Amino acid sequence: MGATMDQMKMVNQLRKAQKELKNEIVEVEAGDGAVVVQINGELKIKKVTIDPEKVDLDDIHELERWIENCMRDGYAKAQEIATEKMKPLMGGLGNLGF
Repeated sequence: MGATMDQMKMVNQLRKAQKELKNEIVEVEAGDGAVVVQINGELKIKKVTIDPEKVDLDDIHELERWIENCMRDGYAKAQEIATEKMKPLMGGLGNLGF
């Protein structure tokens, strides 16, 4: 019975951590603020902002690079946050059969 209670406790802690990750927002920018991307701890894009005054439409490739850089850096930072949040709980997963 004790193992089952421990398993339930671990599952509840995992669910809580996952809910908390929804609220963890990473914001990255490129092009001196021309592009700003927000990604949450669940690795979902929350918002993309492009400042038209900082974008040269004659150099659309630069804008594309800025977007790529924001996405790459944002995902990397969001993954770090998720890893740190979940790391303390990962040791108990072996007991759950995962």
